Amino acid sequence: MTGPDDTAALEAVNGELYAAIEAADLDRMGRVWLDEPHAQDAICVHPGWPPIQGRDQVLRSWAAIMANTSYIQFFLTDVEISVAGEVAVVTCAENILTAVGDAETGSSALSGGHVVATNVFRRTPDGWRLWVHHAS
Repeated sequence: MTGPDDTAALEAVNGELYAAIEAADLDRMGRVWLDEPHAQDAICVHPGWPPIQGRDQVLRSWAAIMANTSYIQFFLTDVEISVAGEVAVVTCAENILTAVGDAETGSSALSGGHVVATNVFRRTPDGWRLWVHHAS
């Protein structure tokens, strides 16, 4: 059963994941993900990508996305949180607004998208940390 303290902490860390993406802040993103001794357990699946395993590889993938995204904003809906001991699952709909444009002309427009995500967190001595992110 999910207690109010766990729910608030998970809402905060889940929100921090998306805030880090919006801010294109890789250091901030790194604080969300599992660190040692479980860094190699981290897994990320971006829409249309194969699974990426290991904290370093996962953060590299986010760095590539951030470097190639001039603007992105997430509006999360249908957020559901479930806790089972030291593991928690947060599911949500990522309603995404992003800039798309022509690099040659410098013009851009906004485009919307919808992705369903599952974020799995592990409880650590430093609080909840992201273990698995799967968006499709």
